[in-house]
Amino acid sequence: MNVCMCVVLFLVSATAANKSGDDEWVHLPNKCEVCKFLSIEMKSAFEETGKTKEVIETNYRFLDDKGAPPIKYVKSDIRFIEVMENVCSRIMQYNLHKERVGSNRFAKGMSETFSTLHNLVNKGVKVVMDIPYELWNETSAEVADLKKQCDVMVEQYEEVIEDWYKGSQEEDLTTYLCEKHVLKGQDTDCLKEKWSGKKGDTAAIAEDKKKKGKKKKGKDSEDEQKKEKKVKKKKKKSKLTDTETSKRKTEEAGFTSDEEEFQKKVPLNQDKTEL
Repeated sequence: MNVCMCVVLFLVSATAANKSGDDEWVHLPNKCEVCKFLSIEMKSAFEETGKTKEVIETNYRFLDDKGAPPIKYVKSDIRFIEVMENVCSRIMQYNLHKERVGSNRFAKGMSETFSTLHNLVNKGVKVVMDIPYELWNETSAEVADLKKQCDVMVEQYEEVIEDWYKGSQEEDLTTYLCEKHVLKGQDTDCLKEKWSGKKGDTAAIAEDKKKKGKKKKGKDSEDEQKKEKKVKKKKKKSKLTDTETSKRKTEEAGFTSDEEEFQKKVPLNQDKTEL
């Protein structure tokens, strides 16, 4: 009975929202929100690509006898171009969380609302909505628009981002790009909005699991390295022990290892005797 009531209440609220107009139901992202998530994903992309020690060779001797010195990938134009070309596609990993307000309505992971509805369907409850079940996991109009505006913003502010990239990068990218350039003199309140998460929030749980997985992976690799070092030490120690043991046996036999080697190489000359 309670389950049915939950479904009915949700459907009533959805129908009321639709009647009040599409403008109220579909709340497209504003300029502040676009810049916020662009800077977040760009920082994440630069962090991911900044861990490599790869070097790009630029020593083309057929053009110049001396050639140019190699360039680190983390400082290269190639890295910058790759991030710029792919950063907005990362926006498509986001979903719309209608139960949240402000910029927090955009987040990765399934929304609490749709998670509840999926659980009801899995339990055999018939859920009737204006949106067909097959389209529940499709990209929302808001997220699609967020990605579209992101592409435009990257093109407009490419030089600004490049200046930050080629500089010291000490200043936070959100502050540099959004507060000082894109939103200069405009409303920047959304940049301060943070989702603390609440009990049962599937998106927050998924994000925590992802972070814990990364930490665990890093810890496992460290443990493996320590184990490898211990094995190498043991092997080295066992080799030294074997060498010392053979040396002692040789000395106990009455001659040194050098004398033993000499005896092996030089055979004893004995006169043949005929019987």
